[in-house]
Amino acid sequence: MSLYEKILSKEAVVGVIGMGYVGLPLAVEKARAGYKVVGFDIQQKRVDMINRGENYIGDVDDNELRELVQAKKLRATTDFDELGNCDVISICVPTPLDKFKQPDLSYITNSANEIKKRLRKGQLVVLESTTYPGTTEEVVLPILQETGLKVGKDFYLAFSPERVDPGNPRYKTRNTPKVVGGVTPECTKHAVALYENVLEAGVFPVSSPRAAEMTKILENTFRLVNIALVQEMTKVAEKMKINIWEVIDAAATKPFGYMPFYPGPGIGGHCIPIDPFYLVYKAKEYDLHMMLVEVAGEISDSMPYYVVDRLTDIFNERKQCLNGRNILLLGVTYKGNIDDLRESPALKVIEILEKKKANVFYYDPFVPEFTHKGKQYKRIELTEENLKKMDGAIVTSGHTIGIDYEFVAKNVPFVFDTKNVTKGKYENVILL
Repeated sequence: MSLYEKILSKEAVVGVIGMGYVGLPLAVEKARAGYKVVGFDIQQKRVDMINRGENYIGDVDDNELRELVQAKKLRATTDFDELGNCDVISICVPTPLDKFKQPDLSYITNSANEIKKRLRKGQLVVLESTTYPGTTEEVVLPILQETGLKVGKDFYLAFSPERVDPGNPRYKTRNTPKVVGGVTPECTKHAVALYENVLEAGVFPVSSPRAAEMTKILENTFRLVNIALVQEMTKVAEKMKINIWEVIDAAATKPFGYMPFYPGPGIGGHCIPIDPFYLVYKAKEYDLHMMLVEVAGEISDSMPYYVVDRLTDIFNERKQCLNGRNILLLGVTYKGNIDDLRESPALKVIEILEKKKANVFYYDPFVPEFTHKGKQYKRIELTEENLKKMDGAIVTSGHTIGIDYEFVAKNVPFVFDTKNVTKGKYENVILL
């Protein structure tokens, strides 16, 4: 039976490297569609949890994961030798930036090298990790071709960008369209067949992996630039004593040519603060500078400092200094109603406040404790006794569940709301 026939009949064994925010939901969807799926991860703790049917990703249904594991449709391992038994292999590993905002492709190259050791005829490899245009053909393909196998004939290689939005109640992996670009037409054909068998929202094939890679970068650069724009507008609106949230709501009534973006203490998650800079890096190869992207990144990077400056002004108006004040952060995740701390601007706000000698406390219904730069933090409970000890509170995540903002507002001198979750409806709330 050919690989194409195995994919269509769901006889193919599917491997997913990286059991994180992208890999585990994808593995669950492939198993749910009827494939036997093997998840690969270097973290033994994750592997053990999956094999016990225990979920650790918010966008995965607990019962569904448990049922798939019990039905032996999904299992996990740290043994990469099992890649040789897989007909399809998806790479869903992190692609971080270093401190100079240069791409770190080590997770991708390590995965490609593990696949190379077991690559055989009749396998499909799909890179899903977000990266700069050219990575699939310039980095992954040469590694796999060291085996002497020919792409498009002996094995198939494609790129299909992940489109995960943690905590989105409407769009999950299952009902989000998939973009696919293969190295050859045969590669595209095999990858399209796989995802058409798995997802409900359809597959959009493009001409090459580069086009698929650029698609993902465009999506997230669009968001970065527009968020930076509204962050700049926020600063101007504050000086002019205009409520930026009212302005955004009013502009959003226009049924064409506009879509709302919202300010906050910065940007977080893996996608928006990181992905556009993969293109900035690659563009330099062509003597091009993505000035708009770089400036947008600088604007967003400045927002935690702006928030602390605003907080300092609030205290100054009360004839108080920030030094020695007890500050309560409401939320430490990068967006509302999830437990994801990746690149959270709240963490930067904490750093700045502590450098200014403020005493920082936090409450987050989704994060009982966390470690940041070697320091451990534990949330306090929102009791009247604890709140009375605070000199002020900042809303730094957009949680709409798990926090009684009215109760907080009644028991602290003021609430500085950077996410507009209170809608300014309490007397002592100050909006960003």
